[in-house]
Amino acid sequence: MVTLHDIKQSLAPELQQLNDIIAGTLRSDTPLMNTIVTRYLLTKGKQLRPMLVLLSGRLFGGVNDRVLHAGAAIEMLHNASLIHDDVIDQAQQRRGVETISSVWTNHVAVLVGDFFVTGALRCAVKARDPRILEALADMGGDLSLGEISQYDNARHRNIDEETYFDIIGKKTASLFESCVAVGAYANDATREQLEPLRHFARLLGLAFQIKDDTFDYFDDATVGKPTGNDLREGKITLPLIHALSLTTHPQHASMQALAHKELLSTADIESLVDFAKQAGGIDYAYQVMYRLRDEAAQLLTAYDDAPTVQALLTIFDYIIARDN
Repeated sequence: MVTLHDIKQSLAPELQQLNDIIAGTLRSDTPLMNTIVTRYLLTKGKQLRPMLVLLSGRLFGGVNDRVLHAGAAIEMLHNASLIHDDVIDQAQQRRGVETISSVWTNHVAVLVGDFFVTGALRCAVKARDPRILEALADMGGDLSLGEISQYDNARHRNIDEETYFDIIGKKTASLFESCVAVGAYANDATREQLEPLRHFARLLGLAFQIKDDTFDYFDDATVGKPTGNDLREGKITLPLIHALSLTTHPQHASMQALAHKELLSTADIESLVDFAKQAGGIDYAYQVMYRLRDEAAQLLTAYDDAPTVQALLTIFDYIIARDN
């Protein structure tokens, strides 16, 4: 059985090249910037997004220099958004490492994030296809709009399933779509050839965010953030949305009222978390993820490259099964 580790190993030379491009692009004649960037790049995470770029490249002809620069552009733009997110969230750590803002102040972190954006643009130009720049622009816009919509809905705690999917489609799935888009465009694929894979990536991104959101309902020792943290920030996610939609549930009215309180106490959050789990919200979230996975698998029948198709499906399975 192919595992995520196997896929990463098979892509190791290309991932190293991509990471070298990022490091080279972000090298400057400013010592402080070099210190911060070097420290930041030491922690790379799982690198799912660069892997998707490379797999898309393989699906449409192979990994070439244009694919590598396109992947580097996506990764730098994504990391720029994370650096800025840490400023907004006042986060002290990311992936177990102190954030740039916590070590060097918000002012410095914003400037470093902006520097990552300029690096992304440089690499996108070297990928030599205007559609790649378009994909990056669309992704950047969607990330911002998704976060703004989430903030606006969090203020009012007025969200249904359709709104939830619209938000996570912009703030998360758009990034996954862009990954496969730039890998394809760097091999001169047409939009028609890309369409099934783009739709696959969107479903993958939705499942990724749904799984992330389920972590909010369990002990923080296993997932690295406080239980109920999303609710504390006013975010109502799929498990609770589903539970609150059960109008015949005995607790429906009381939980609906509680969910719309302006300020939630720790006891309120615990009640809503328990309600979401007891009413089947977590089970429902998994049902949705498995449905998305089945739909995604059908989309990949449009392609003949069996090893790459299997790798993409393995990534989808990993996303659903992961525990952090």
